[in-house]
Amino acid sequence: MVEKNEQTIKYTVSKDKKSVKEILEVVYQALLEKGYDPVNQIVGYILSGDPTYITSHKNARNLIRKIERDELVEELLKSYLSK
Repeated sequence: MVEKNEQTIKYTVSKDKKSVKEILEVVYQALLEKGYDPVNQIVGYILSGDPTYITSHKNARNLIRKIERDELVEELLKSYLSK
């Protein structure tokens, strides 16, 4: 008979430590540097889900894809309404 380990093993997935705000700031700046209108591009991404609205400059495309689009909308709305 094989004795089973009765203790629960905790598994932790390491996440990027950047907040939604920090990621949006990087994405915004990267879009500006490449000559795009950041607001239009981010709105296009949120509405369509198409990551090609976001430049790959400064790893912006990969960063923004780490955030769910509904989470982006939620954070933007919270920020807008808190002002």
